[in-house]
Amino acid sequence: MYVRSMSVEAVREAMAHLRAAYDAFAATDLTALTRTELVSVMDDLETLTCRMPTQSHRLLMRLQAETTPKLMGAKSWNEVLRIRWRLSSAEASRRLHEAADLGPRTSLLGEALAPVLPAVAAAQAAGLITGEHVKTLREAMRRLPAWVDATTAAQLEVDLVRVAVGVGPKELRETAELRLFLLDQDGPAPDDAERARKRRVAVGRQGRDAMTPLVADLTPEAWAVWEVIFAKYAAPGMCNPADDEPCTSGTPTQAQIDNDTRTLEQRQHDALLVIGRIALMSGDLGHLNGLPVGVIIRTTLQDLESRAGIGVTGGGSKIPIADVIKMAAHANHHLAIFDGATGQALALYRAKRIASPAQRLMLIARDGGCTKPCCTVGAYGCQVHHARTPWRDGGHTNVDDLTLACGTDNRDADTGGWTTTINSRGECEWHPPPDLDHGQSRINYYHRPEALLRPPEDEETDDTDETDETTDETQGGPDPPDNQAA
Repeated sequence: MYVRSMSVEAVREAMAHLRAAYDAFAATDLTALTRTELVSVMDDLETLTCRMPTQSHRLLMRLQAETTPKLMGAKSWNEVLRIRWRLSSAEASRRLHEAADLGPRTSLLGEALAPVLPAVAAAQAAGLITGEHVKTLREAMRRLPAWVDATTAAQLEVDLVRVAVGVGPKELRETAELRLFLLDQDGPAPDDAERARKRRVAVGRQGRDAMTPLVADLTPEAWAVWEVIFAKYAAPGMCNPADDEPCTSGTPTQAQIDNDTRTLEQRQHDALLVIGRIALMSGDLGHLNGLPVGVIIRTTLQDLESRAGIGVTGGGSKIPIADVIKMAAHANHHLAIFDGATGQALALYRAKRIASPAQRLMLIARDGGCTKPCCTVGAYGCQVHHARTPWRDGGHTNVDDLTLACGTDNRDADTGGWTTTINSRGECEWHPPPDLDHGQSRINYYHRPEALLRPPEDEETDDTDETDETTDETQGGPDPPDNQAA
């Protein structure tokens, strides 16, 4: 115990010295320095900046050895970093993976092990490479084919680090690409395991023009399936949105073929859209979280009436109102979810523990996705959570008492130290356990950014009575928020 106490004091003292040294440097006057002296000081600062991430690696690896995300009240280490230090999911993931590759490790018996990438870690600890170098080196080593042996991989890492010490990230990337290309020429032909490792369909971030990029590496079997589908549905004249009556089955007319000015890429895009519509309209896709698989869109009555604005899907994608109206003509997936339009009772109270489909639709339109702060899971990936009072404690299955939560967060509200309440505006607030509480927002605005634009007086004059509950099971749910519908 005495040895541990001394160690803790040493760490705290060292951190205090580090902060004091920074404060002392920040308080210095730089006006007396010459150009040469300024550059020299900047050299020292750059070296320290390059070295600092190694301490973060040490701390992260120790933290992961000391406890678990669940004990801290989170579902993953990524979430711990996102909540505690207000990072994006991508930045949290980068730090965790970088620490795993470059941080100190221990065996199951407690023996010290070298980092996964020892040469990169040593260069970073010495301040010889920047964060961009580290990113390029890690990416190059990740792309090594599975058949490369450990000795060859270690030699390649050393060679690339030696290059990185003397050049910029761009030159390093070009050298790494060349080395990987030359290395792959001598390797065996790709096998099933290598193809399975590389398979992917990556969906990019939706752009300001509402377009979403899609990149894929398909296995031979997957491409064989889509190859014949495209041969049918992406043929000239097929599935052309410019036609008054697009041909989606059978054979297009010669006029439809002659008038088709689309590129192959555009025809394949239109084929994907039509095939998706056919799958949705077939009714054979089963259920997703209690609802038949289908596109659910929420928007406002004003936007529908003016034919302007956007709708938001259950997955969080934005769709222009013109497309919403066009999509509604193909199938009945776009349901009016409020009682004034559906005629369904939304307030079930204690009648059932499981929310009805009508209630789920109401929650999808109101919440848009998981309501726990920092969670980006859309409505399609969420469950219904009794937010005001748990069912086991007498909570009501009433839409006013329910909210959306992804599966993991739903469980965290029961066993992970998180608690939920409903405020006077009908919003679900999540209260974190002490280890993750830094005074952050209790409300998730990710799926409802429009709520951030609410004027301050709306909060002050809101006279909603949180304790007023309707007990008649024949009553409908509350009015749509801001005249929203789906």
